[in-house]
Amino acid sequence: MSDAPHFPDFTANPFEDDKLHEECGVFGVFGSEDAAAHTALGLHALQHRGTEGAGIVANNNGKFAFHKAMGKVGDNFNSADVISKLPGQSAIGHNRYSTAGEKGVINIQPFCVELEFGGFALAHNGNLTNAGALRKTLVEGGCIFQTTMDTEVIMHLTALSRAMEVSEKLLDALAQVEGAYSVIAMDKDNLYGVRDPYGVRPLVLGKLGSAYVLASETCALDIIGADYVRDIEAGEIVTINKNGVSSRKFPRLPGKRFCVFEYVYFARPDSTIEGNHVYSARKAIGRELAQESAIEADIVVPVPDSGIPAAIGYAAQSGLPFEMGIIRSHYIGRTFIEPTDQVRHLGVKLKHNANQQVIKGKRIILIDDSIVRGTTSKKIVQMMKEAGALEVHMRIASPPTTNSCFYGVDTPERSKLMAANYSIDEMREMIGADSLAFISIDGLYRAMGKDKRNNNAPQYCDACFTGEYPIRIVDKNINSTGIVSDKISGTAGAPTAETDDKAAA
Repeated sequence: MSDAPHFPDFTANPFEDDKLHEECGVFGVFGSEDAAAHTALGLHALQHRGTEGAGIVANNNGKFAFHKAMGKVGDNFNSADVISKLPGQSAIGHNRYSTAGEKGVINIQPFCVELEFGGFALAHNGNLTNAGALRKTLVEGGCIFQTTMDTEVIMHLTALSRAMEVSEKLLDALAQVEGAYSVIAMDKDNLYGVRDPYGVRPLVLGKLGSAYVLASETCALDIIGADYVRDIEAGEIVTINKNGVSSRKFPRLPGKRFCVFEYVYFARPDSTIEGNHVYSARKAIGRELAQESAIEADIVVPVPDSGIPAAIGYAAQSGLPFEMGIIRSHYIGRTFIEPTDQVRHLGVKLKHNANQQVIKGKRIILIDDSIVRGTTSKKIVQMMKEAGALEVHMRIASPPTTNSCFYGVDTPERSKLMAANYSIDEMREMIGADSLAFISIDGLYRAMGKDKRNNNAPQYCDACFTGEYPIRIVDKNINSTGIVSDKISGTAGAPTAETDDKAAA
């Protein structure tokens, strides 16, 4: 009988994936007769970044029209009738997965308002870490909020700015916020794209004929046949209009800290972000994992779908056969049914089923991208053993997730993160694996072709693994115990912007 502590089942719904969830996707087009249709297609490609709701705002010579709805893009922008009500040569769109604010249509972006200069729409991917403090000040000053979204703070700050140009108003607003963000905004004449000074969240620039495109990932460019131009840089705002593309930057940029978990899990594997092909990066992570934690086994099995590229890399490095020992159903939605006592025992089997002919009698290495609460891992290990696996050795293509994200990723509180509360050996026993190993933080950096430290500072945002938060968190006090701030350093944002005379494209 084990004397290891009992691991509680933190997951209320056994049909939910035990993953860190998406953090929204943004898309924008300037100069296309099919702007709304292209935006709908772009959002479809970015569906993995948010499935709670979607919205599109179109600009027809200064007249703005919008459509927003709960649910997936294909369920709401699937007819010519909907698109025909969104005329114009410019449009922006947003896929939502709530990390700040309540659920409901009222909180679906893009936001669209009338300001002194005319119509203005804005969509935001990320999370503002001082939104609560700013909101309190704005409300005390007489501002009226219609949503619970942190993004609305940017709208109010833009409206209050006394700067002359809209781009300057937007920069004035963003200079007052702290956090991680990629913003796409639109007025009657311009499309804007901005990344925070640390460049935590992704944003890319593309071109489709004479039209320009902004998107969270390159896979959204591919779906409409647009060519990738470049990534928007950390702390950069691009302005797109009939004259082309111009660029400005925040001064005193602190150094890029792109979210490394985009490569591990969030981004689509066919995207290229920050010059790295995501699929290739995940295979490289798998190869590094094999070097760090080799063990005698017969086959390598991924937990589909996110574990597949890392498992391919692991198999190639180890010389073991790669086998699809688990088959995933893609037809079970997040709200399939309310789990009753009669069906609760089915658990992950509605989404994953053992390929018994492959598994039986084998020692398997099971590859997954991460362990969050550990509930899915436990069920899948059990499934493998019930299918006849002789041994199950679990290997994880990211370091232990020990800290919550406050930069736009939906993560459980620290008390519900398995790795924050138990040793690796305790975790192994709780999920029932014969062995358990994670890639090291240095190994993850090596797989990305970087050293962990550069000038004594991490080159990615890896706070979910290390607790080293690059951007000050005003609205929450946290540290390694989840109580008081002692691991938070740096600030995002800067008071002004300076002009870059070269063309951004």
